[in-house]
Amino acid sequence: MTDTHEAARPGLSIDHQAVDGIRVIVLRGEIDHDNRDSLKEALLPPEEAPAPRTVADFRGVTFMDSSGINVLIVAHRAAEDAEGWLRLAGLQESVQRVLELVGIDALIPCRSTVEQALAG
Repeated sequence: MTDTHEAARPGLSIDHQAVDGIRVIVLRGEIDHDNRDSLKEALLPPEEAPAPRTVADFRGVTFMDSSGINVLIVAHRAAEDAEGWLRLAGLQESVQRVLELVGIDALIPCRSTVEQALAG
C-alpha cells in the first residue's frame, strides 16, 4: 500500500492509499453531520478517473449517522455513473447494523476485510 494523503478532521480521520490502482480510503472515528463534507470529498471519484474503483475501510469507524448513509449513496452512484465501483470493508457491528437497517448493504458490496473488498 502507498500512503498518498492524510487528513485529520475533528471526529474523523481520513487516509488515502492506493493498492494496484484502487483507491483505499481508510476512515477512523465517527461519521456525522459535522464531517460529512470531508467524507464526501474523500469518497467521490476524481473527475479525471476512468472507471474509478474505491474501497472504504471502515475498521476504525465507531459511529455513523444518516449523514454518512447519504454520502455513501451519493458516492456509490457517482462511481457507477463513471463505470466504476465503491465497496465497503471492515464494518464494525454497530455500523453494519445501521447499513443493514436501511438496506445499504444490498446496494453497496460490504466485505469483512480490505483484501476481500479489493478482490471483489
